Formats: sequence, C-alpha cells, structure tokens
Amino acid sequence: MTLSSSHTFTEPVAAVLAATENTQLELTQSGACDRKAAHLLTSSAAAELFPGARDPESAVSGLFLLLGCWEESHRVSQDVSSLEGSYWHAIAHRMEPDSANSGYWFRRVGNHPIFEPLRQRAGQILRNEPTVGWKLKPAWDPFLFLQWCDEARAEPGSAKERVARQMQMAEWELLFQWCAMERGPSK
Repeated sequence: MTLSSSHTFTEPVAAVLAATENTQLELTQSGACDRKAAHLLTSSAAAELFPGARDPESAVSGLFLLLGCWEESHRVSQDVSSLEGSYWHAIAHRMEPDSANSGYWFRRVGNHPIFEPLRQRAGQILRNEPTVGWKLKPAWDPFLFLQWCDEARAEPGSAKERVARQMQMAEWELLFQWCAMERGPSK
C-alpha cells in the first residue's frame, strides 16, 4: 500500500492500516472479514476516527472493504449520500459481483477527482503487463474497468486477474486518501 506518509491517522485507523499493510483486495468478496480489526472501526464514530476528514464515513466504508468486511462496507456506503459513498458502494457491488448494480452506482458518481491519477497509475500497471492486451481510454472509464474485472474473474490466477487486482488496489488507495484527507478551509 502506498498511502501518503505525510498524513497522520488516529490510533485505531493506524492499527487497521498496519494490520492490512500487505493486503490486496480480492476481485470477488471473500466473506473473510477480519472481525478483530473491524471492531476497531465500530468502537468509534467515523468523525472521531477521521477528525477533519473530507468524508469520514466513506473512509470507514473503504477500510471495511480492505478488511474483507463486505457487509459492513455496504451498509455504511449505502447510507452515505456523497459521491464517495456512491463510489464505495459501486466498488462493493463490483466485488459482489453484481456489475449492473455497480454500474448504477458508478453513474451516480459521474466524473470523480481521483479518475485522472487512477488512469495514470493504471497506465503504469499496464505498461508492466503488456501481454494482458487491455488499452486505457484518454480518461478513466469505471465501466471499462468493471468489464475488465469481470474478464479477470473468469481467469483466476491469470495476468488479467493480477493486473485488475493491482488497479483495484490503486483505486482503493486513491479513494481512501481522498476521503481521509482533511477538508480545506471553509470560506
């Protein structure tokens, strides 16, 4: 995980991030929730876990996904009305896998600020795996990535699966940082 080292997290969040340091999201929900780590997230309110964050509830939803706690992530994200809540909800349904439902939530997201850095990271990943044959569009396309995840799930252990998981992890990192980042000054 390449989270920004300049950000200081609260003790429970830092503990969850440390426990998941070498974790990579599965393309399909596993049902293997890390209950001990998840308890750290449920014992405090989102605003206490992420003081001053842009979207604390959405950051919690992302951490639940990283912990393999699909149900908890889904429950949180469906109750968050922000674009980020919709984005985590779309990722959860992509992992379910329920592509139609995921697509619905991605349409609600529209064009998110992490799309350009995600397209850049995906380009780097694809340059390292040219045999996969996937080509990026000039702008990040979550629907194309949804299709790639469906293809990758059909080929377990393949380069496609490995690349899709790397891209999904890059997406997770960027969206989590966006949600956990401090809000700018109020005007």
